[in-house]
Amino acid sequence: MNKFNLEIITPEKVFFSGEAESVNIPSIGGACTIMAGHQPMVFATEPGTISITADGATREAFMSEGFIEVRPDKTIVFSEAVEWPEDIDERRAQAAKERAEEMVRRNRSAAEYQLNRLALQRAFARLRVKRGRKE
Repeated sequence: MNKFNLEIITPEKVFFSGEAESVNIPSIGGACTIMAGHQPMVFATEPGTISITADGATREAFMSEGFIEVRPDKTIVFSEAVEWPEDIDERRAQAAKERAEEMVRRNRSAAEYQLNRLALQRAFARLRVKRGRKE
């Protein structure tokens, strides 16, 4: 299988850098799979599960909102946070989910609703990845 250069970057670190066979990214319009030779493009991502296939093995991680740039020479993913399942604190994610659910119930404006909905989406995605469930 053909490979391409993939880099996944967060504000704190380079999460992944190397050759990959494919990456499946949660995007605003639905999941998108990138493979070698993919058409160049830029699109926004949303919180969910990112799947990286490298050396014949697929690994999943939590990914927060961000964007992806697919170029002829490499694909770069920029995200607020990306975490392997073993790095997710399940109690913290559950507490964040409960706080976000309460804030969604109490929202006072459209802007607050959007922020709280995004926080809830991140919490659900972290818990799905930690517990090994597909979206």
